[in-house]
Amino acid sequence: IRFGIIGAGGIARIMHLPEIAGLGQARARVILIQGRKTSRLRHLCDRFGVPHWTHHEDHVLSDPDVDAVIVATPHPLHVAPGIRAIRAGKHLFMQKPLCASMAEADAFVKAASGTKKTVMVLPHFAPPVVGARDLVRKKAIGRASAAYARTSHGGPEVYYKQVSDAFGERFDPRDKRDLWFFDKKKADVGALFDMGVYSVSFLVAMLGTVRRVTGIVRTHDKPTPLEDTATLILEFASGIYGTAETGWTDPVCTWQFRIHGTRGNLTFGFGDSGLTRWTPGSYTKEGVPPKRVPVRLRPYDRGSAHAHFLDCVEKGIQPPLSHARAARHVTEILLAGLESAKTGRPVPVHSQAE
Repeated sequence: IRFGIIGAGGIARIMHLPEIAGLGQARARVILIQGRKTSRLRHLCDRFGVPHWTHHEDHVLSDPDVDAVIVATPHPLHVAPGIRAIRAGKHLFMQKPLCASMAEADAFVKAASGTKKTVMVLPHFAPPVVGARDLVRKKAIGRASAAYARTSHGGPEVYYKQVSDAFGERFDPRDKRDLWFFDKKKADVGALFDMGVYSVSFLVAMLGTVRRVTGIVRTHDKPTPLEDTATLILEFASGIYGTAETGWTDPVCTWQFRIHGTRGNLTFGFGDSGLTRWTPGSYTKEGVPPKRVPVRLRPYDRGSAHAHFLDCVEKGIQPPLSHARAARHVTEILLAGLESAKTGRPVPVHSQAE
């Protein structure tokens, strides 16, 4: 599969190009990359053996040798090139979050529904999430009753220092051009969409459709009017309540979830490297320690995001979890969280996860 990449920024340098290189050229290679900065384009081509670069999106979309397009632009600029790639007859791999507008999300789903090509929207789900989804559906912990997920890091300035180092550039945290994430006019949305997309997506993947959202957001520490901390209460169609937390104020980089059930719990990221099932030590006595059962994750391993995408392309299918409709559902949940935070009232969600 021959890839063209739209967007020659940090996520292309840190994620997309290294992962594709790791698959081997016999399976996939990048043949064309588009971006604004000539210095970055040349760096990426030299570092990863990409034969061609361009400043123009149209060159990627119209190239008959490009089989699949990766949209790796800043998040306010995802949907337009994604729809154009679909219309150009390309397979499509979209960076997260999909967008911050239901009009854009609906337009994207409409375009994706009209193609036979594979359309994948990040996040991709690692074995712990896929495994927890399977165990919940098999009632391995009884009836699921509540859930929690948190995904957070130290903020965009940490990420951009990493990006600058990868490109061999000088990073000045005082230069607002380097920190567009903090600029409301450029970014539009804050930590909830940047990092909260993961915690919400995890819960949706494991537990299904959300019907109502209550949100609390605030700016705790960062130099921005956008939220850097957020908590959402999700009411699922099944009746379960879940809590999704996120933020830019957590340099420990928390990445965890738990699901409670009537006959046990599932946990990931709480001082344990894998997914763990906990069963009651006793159903009649308090204080009896629960039994710890590590979950074998190999059956749930779909490989890297790009490997999973290629599997779906080769099978002629859509990703079972990271598809356009799920991305629209998560977008509506995130927007509902922001609206609820403003009004102080729960906000209904109308789309479906499946």
